Amino acid sequence: MTDPQPKVVPYMAAWSAEQRIVRTLLCGKGGIVYADEQPHDRDSRGALWIGTTLGQGRGRPEFARTHAQRQRRCMRALLCQVCGGLADRSEQGVLWLVEDDEGRAEEANWPEDLVTVHPPICVPCAHQSLRLCPHLAERGSVAVRVRESAVEGVYGQLYRSSRHSPVQVRQDTVFYDSPEIRWVLAAQLTRTLRGCTVVDLAAATAST
Repeated sequence: MTDPQPKVVPYMAAWSAEQRIVRTLLCGKGGIVYADEQPHDRDSRGALWIGTTLGQGRGRPEFARTHAQRQRRCMRALLCQVCGGLADRSEQGVLWLVEDDEGRAEEANWPEDLVTVHPPICVPCAHQSLRLCPHLAERGSVAVRVRESAVEGVYGQLYRSSRHSPVQVRQDTVFYDSPEIRWVLAAQLTRTLRGCTVVDLAAATAST
């Protein structure tokens, strides 16, 4: 007897049927390249992206793994990371759930200028996430309204040049204005949050 599927699976979560497409990486002029690279393998700002198969809803949800294409879509269009619909907006800005495992919510400027790989969220999904997600319960989180957010980089595997093939260095955030952008294999898009106001979800609900 198979285990029942969980009631809620975040839109950006990967499923077991969705796997990375393995491609040969080479050292090109000033960065990494695919041996069979196509124009769609890079975004408009020059970052090379991992490829993944599409199989949402097939197999088992893998909550710890993010599907690169869906995460990127959520970040670009400011979609809710859980349901894939529009994230919540008010006069104070777009709603985010931000991890706060260090208890920084009382700091005056936090989370101003925070760089995150987590897309925004809508109010119903925020309530649902706080109730059902063990990761958020363990690490703690706060609701934040964000007036401005800018796509300024990617998170992925950073490489360096070697004689035979690229060598892995570390997984890291790399900004688009960094020379390292040509040496990272991107897996997630980042946004920098500005104009932040920490709110409670009751207030967020009232504002919608």
